[in-house]
Amino acid sequence: MMGSGKEGNILFFSILVLVTLLFLYLLRPFFFPIFWAAVIAGVFRPLYRRIDRRLNRPTLSTAIFFLLIALILLLPTGVVGTLVFNESVRLYKIMAPDAQYIDRNFRHLIDAVAGNPIAGLFNVDRGLLVVKTTEVLQGITKYIFVYLKGLTQNTLGLLIQFAIMLYTLFFFVRDGDRFLRTAMKVLPLGMGRERLLFDRFIETAKSTLKVTLIIGGIQGALGGAVFFIADVQGALIWGLLMILMAILPVVGCSIIWAPVGIGMLLTGHIWEGILILAVGIFVISTVDNLLRPILIGQDVVMHPLLIFLSTLGGIILLGFSGFVIGPIITALMIAIWEMYEEFYRKGKPSSS
Repeated sequence: MMGSGKEGNILFFSILVLVTLLFLYLLRPFFFPIFWAAVIAGVFRPLYRRIDRRLNRPTLSTAIFFLLIALILLLPTGVVGTLVFNESVRLYKIMAPDAQYIDRNFRHLIDAVAGNPIAGLFNVDRGLLVVKTTEVLQGITKYIFVYLKGLTQNTLGLLIQFAIMLYTLFFFVRDGDRFLRTAMKVLPLGMGRERLLFDRFIETAKSTLKVTLIIGGIQGALGGAVFFIADVQGALIWGLLMILMAILPVVGCSIIWAPVGIGMLLTGHIWEGILILAVGIFVISTVDNLLRPILIGQDVVMHPLLIFLSTLGGIILLGFSGFVIGPIITALMIAIWEMYEEFYRKGKPSSS
C-alpha cells in the first residue's frame, strides 16, 4: 500500500517521472516522424479547419486534408530525389578527378598559387599543388557519392519513417484539439502559459519553414539558373544546396555562389565568374535581405544571433531536422524565461 503524506507524494511522483521517461525512451526511435507530424499538423491547421467548416465531418475532412498533404510531400520529394540522385551520379562520373583533370581545369589557379612568393617560402611547387588538389577533390566527390549511395540503400528505413509520420499526422489533425486540451490540463503552468508555449512552437516552426521554402526556393532557383547559364557542372545540385543553405541567416547561400564565382575568375572563366558574383550580390542577396525580415518578423521576435546559433547548432546536433528544432527550442527557452521574469516581478502567480 502506497504511503500517505509527504512520503506518498514523493513515491507517486517518482513513479510518474520514471514511467514517463520510459515511455519517452520507447518513442525515441520515432522522434523525428512524430516531430514533423506535429509541425505539419500545427502549421497547416488553418487548412484543415477550412475543409472541416465546409464538410462538417471530421473524419472525412481529415482524410481529404491527409491526401492533400501526402501529395504535396510525396510528389515533390520523389521527383526531386530522383533528379538529385541522377545528377549526382553524372557529376561524380564527370568530376572523379585525376591529375590530368586537375591540370586541365585548374591550370590558371594552380599557376597563380605556385608563382606566389609566399608559396616559394614553403617549397610549394606546381606538381605538389596538382597532387594535393587531386586528393582533396577525390575525397569530396567520393564523400558525396558514398553519402548518396547510403541514402538509397536506406530507402526502406526512410519509407518506414515517412509512413509513421503520415500515420501520426492523421491522428494529430483529427484529434489535435483533444490532445492539446489534455496536454494543457496536465501541464501545471497555469494562467494560459501552456497555450503560450504551444503558440511559440507553431509560430517558430511556421517562420522557419516559410524562410526555407520561400526564400530558399527563390534563391535556389536563381542560383541554379545562373550556374546553368555559366555552364557550372551539377547546377541542379548546387541550386538545391542553396535552398538548404538559405536556412542559415547572415551566411545563407553565399557560402556556395561566392566561392564558385571566385573560383571561376581564378580559373580563367572571367565572364562566368562576373555573372555569378553579380547575380549573387545584387539579386540573390537582395532577396534574402528584403524578404527575411518580413517573413520572420511577423511570427518570431528573436535576435538574429540567436536564430543563427540555434539553427546551426540544431543542424550539427540533430541533422537536417535541427534547422527547425533548434529555433523552436530557443523560442521555448525565451518564453519560459519571460514567465520566470514575470513570476518574480509580480510574485507567485495564482493558480488557473
